[in-house]
Amino acid sequence: MQTASNTNNYADQKVWFSMWFLGAVVTFGAAFFPMFYRLVEGRNRHFQNEAKFEQRVAQYLRNKGKQPPPPMEPVRQRNARLWAASIILIIPAFIIIYLLSKDLAVHEQQQDAYLVAVLPERVFMPQTVPLTTYVLLTIATLGVGAVYWLYKTVNLYNAHYKAHLAVDKELNRLMEEQSSAGN
Repeated sequence: MQTASNTNNYADQKVWFSMWFLGAVVTFGAAFFPMFYRLVEGRNRHFQNEAKFEQRVAQYLRNKGKQPPPPMEPVRQRNARLWAASIILIIPAFIIIYLLSKDLAVHEQQQDAYLVAVLPERVFMPQTVPLTTYVLLTIATLGVGAVYWLYKTVNLYNAHYKAHLAVDKELNRLMEEQSSAGN
């Protein structure tokens, strides 16, 4: 029986916005480069591990005699080094924040639809990311609103990772119940 701790080669890791932001202030913005790298790389690894998670969900459903839903559409990988280096041009930083926000919203909608077939009650609730509001706030404040947008995006990813861990634990519990009932 696999558990949540050994199904992923990489555990989702929180990004502490306050630490990185203070580091960026002290280093005159230099700490934003590793922060963006870590955000994009963490996102990529989380989405790569989704295939393994989907296989576990599909196996669970097959063991219950149910047809698993079609696999989720894979999310495009982003080059973390290139994206982190590109923020030196400033404008790409806004694009990265936008795409990180949009990718998470799409991923959560797909994951929620996929998990409806498995979980008896909703453990995972998709978050809403008001992209239009954040874009308008960033434009209206001549870019300063992007700091708040980045803060919210980091928190949304952290909340998603936490919710995903809860879903993984619930799936493990259901699979253990199933295997003990089959014995």
